[in-house]
Amino acid sequence: MRTFDPAPLYRASIGFDQMADLMDRLLTNEAPEPGYPPYNIEKVDENEYRISLAVAGFSADEINVETRQNQLLVSARKAEEDGERTYLHRGIAQRAFERRFHLADHVRVSGARHVDGMLHVDLVREVPEALKPRTIEITRGDATPTDRQVEGTAVRQGEDRKTAA
Repeated sequence: MRTFDPAPLYRASIGFDQMADLMDRLLTNEAPEPGYPPYNIEKVDENEYRISLAVAGFSADEINVETRQNQLLVSARKAEEDGERTYLHRGIAQRAFERRFHLADHVRVSGARHVDGMLHVDLVREVPEALKPRTIEITRGDATPTDRQVEGTAVRQGEDRKTAA
């Protein structure tokens, strides 16, 4: 049962909606088995990450990896077995699962590999040019107040921008 309403946070915090979304997801995430399948998240490089899930017993055809609105969804369903088997001990879990990972802004999935019972999902963070740091040129203080800088050329205040270019 959920007793916390995040609606006031949405109204009072401009630009912090991701934090409120995260809290809302944490409160509503009622997975039947939160620890299955086990996974690792590793930082491979400055802008590269890898999520590795232990998916023993599943083939690559039985696993589905997709992205939806800043979420990575990994799910699997075991195909029906042909014939009957009698197990004396069954320790390898082959039950269906669905695991969700919230992706940060500008992170995309670059690929997925299924190797030796492990599913490796590679992620890349791509920072757009508008968000990258840039150096601002500082003009000297001895320029006259009637001069202004337009696209690297000094232009008198009365001149048109078209004539300056």
